[in-house]
Amino acid sequence: MKLVTFLKNVSREMKKVSWPRKRELTRYTITVVATVAFVTAFFAVVDVGITQILNVFFE
Repeated sequence: MKLVTFLKNVSREMKKVSWPRKRELTRYTITVVATVAFVTAFFAVVDVGITQILNVFFE
């Protein structure tokens, strides 16, 4: 019975959710993808830099 009550409550709460409009969702998606790309590029540059520094000392 607890599961049924829980699912009813979930359904009731989901009707209260304010879902983003298509334009907002597109903007949020672009922001997330751009942030992930920037962080990936940043860490790739840091990784290459650290590798080059270590190669100077250990070769």
